[in-house]
Amino acid sequence: MDSNRILTHAAQAIASCNNAITALAFAIIAFILYYTYEFRKNSDLHKIPGPYLFALTKWRLALEDWRGTRTMCLRNLHEQYGPAVRVGPTEVSFASQDALRTIYGAGSGFERTSFYRMFDVYGRQNLFTFGPARQHAERKKALAHAYSKTTVLHPEATATPLIQKNVRSYLALIESQRNDDNDKTRGHEIFHSLHWFSLDSITGFLYGDRFGGTHALQQSHHSCDQDRRLLDDILDPARRRLSWFAVHLPKYTRWLYTRTGLLEKVVQILRLLPMDKPSTYTAIRAHALKSWYSFEESLTTDSTEIQPISERDLSTSQSIMGRLYQHNLSSQIKTGSLRTSSCLMDGLDMASELADHLLAGIDTTSDAIMFAIWALSRPEQAHYQARLLDEVAAMSDANGEIDQHGNPTADASDKLPFLAAVIKETLRLYAPLPATEPRMRTSSKGALIDGWRIPAETVVGMDPYTMHRNPEIFREPLVFRPDRWLAGQGSETDDEHATMRRWFWAFSSGGRMCIGMHLAMAEMTMLLAAIYRKYTTRLHFKQQNASPGITSRFEVFCDETMPNITEHECWVHFDPIENVNKAA
Repeated sequence: MDSNRILTHAAQAIASCNNAITALAFAIIAFILYYTYEFRKNSDLHKIPGPYLFALTKWRLALEDWRGTRTMCLRNLHEQYGPAVRVGPTEVSFASQDALRTIYGAGSGFERTSFYRMFDVYGRQNLFTFGPARQHAERKKALAHAYSKTTVLHPEATATPLIQKNVRSYLALIESQRNDDNDKTRGHEIFHSLHWFSLDSITGFLYGDRFGGTHALQQSHHSCDQDRRLLDDILDPARRRLSWFAVHLPKYTRWLYTRTGLLEKVVQILRLLPMDKPSTYTAIRAHALKSWYSFEESLTTDSTEIQPISERDLSTSQSIMGRLYQHNLSSQIKTGSLRTSSCLMDGLDMASELADHLLAGIDTTSDAIMFAIWALSRPEQAHYQARLLDEVAAMSDANGEIDQHGNPTADASDKLPFLAAVIKETLRLYAPLPATEPRMRTSSKGALIDGWRIPAETVVGMDPYTMHRNPEIFREPLVFRPDRWLAGQGSETDDEHATMRRWFWAFSSGGRMCIGMHLAMAEMTMLLAAIYRKYTTRLHFKQQNASPGITSRFEVFCDETMPNITEHECWVHFDPIENVNKAA
């Protein structure tokens, strides 16, 4: 008897009941029989270990999402059951190198699930939300060169001068607050200011100053306050509840947010919205669309914008928007078609792509820099800050490592070994995107993962949080120890170093590896090198027994060894190095 017949017979039995109690009893029995059948019908998944309730219904894991404990729960389940755990009727979580290669390796056949469709923008898919590898690869061709390390670090390209300017603005912001603040015990709140830094960096990189670049760091700029307000809905804790509804009740959520007129008022009065309007990213997406329309309008008024541009210009001076437009224009000329594949885009396709990069480039980079500063500022880790201070102090103007403003250059910052170790350890312990990356193979053959037969259309996934805390790979996994990444300086052997590098997964891997990795690394290395060349940092008293907390999907992530959390806050003192030296 299959599941449909179970439901049919149950419905007939319930309809024939004479009282509510008997009907309820039949309904409960039908529920048990149906889910027991669904649980057991696939013998391959039935063999995979895991809690019965998780395997019985997807709502058990959804409950962990609601509680904001999903990722910690998965880690605990892997500790209990091993590297493969069944966490839903058709979902399995993995935590092994074999699974990492099989699921996320290039050409694996595993594609992104419908989960990612909640990141569509303006009703259009983009690089992040494409499921099929072919569509993703076609779109990536238009963007990969602009995000390459060579292009990002080129001194005449868009990224390096832009980040240098924003580094100067960030240092000026620190200094102005120090000079203007009568209360010297107040400290500097870096969660927000680092978001302004990443916002100005990603908007300038994507749109250029003319069409959508922001100036949140520049207090004297007329748009400073307006640009800072773009982040308001990102910082609202209700965004986690909205994410839960968008993932687990997508149709209902779309219905709620598309109501208009009287029905919209009823929805608001009854407080049915998971997050009050404007919901998460509303302001950012509006800014992104306005930026695109401004660029599009200029194409009809500024003839220079629509002329084909040289390869040199493409590699050194154009915003991502300009590059994307020119690539699309060249593709149209070659094919004679406006939009026949995912590599040919209309205006909303390009606007969606750019908006997605904007959303991805704010929280991730700023959160990582914040955790690096917080970790280095903790008293028990003062020796790591001292090592970094010595490393950046040794940089020489004579060797071309310092720019005309006295800050480390992009190329020199990228080559600092201890700074690289600090960033890598920060990303290991405080990955900005620590949760599961779900995948699915639609091929009827299914797959063999880590020795387990996985049927087609089974959701499989891994998460950096669990990977980076495996005590068999990372000694003292909850301890911030940058020298673990430096050969010959930690207690790890060469073989252990090689294994750790394979398990490091902060930027994902394979064809879906983070396209903005090199831009993010440039922002982190340049800003941290500049800060610790001019300042030492120490925790404000508010932060001495508390970890900063960041939002990712449904959860708040922090340093789990700390007793308290300051959500969306991190307070630090910046002390000029010359003052510290005088005191010493």
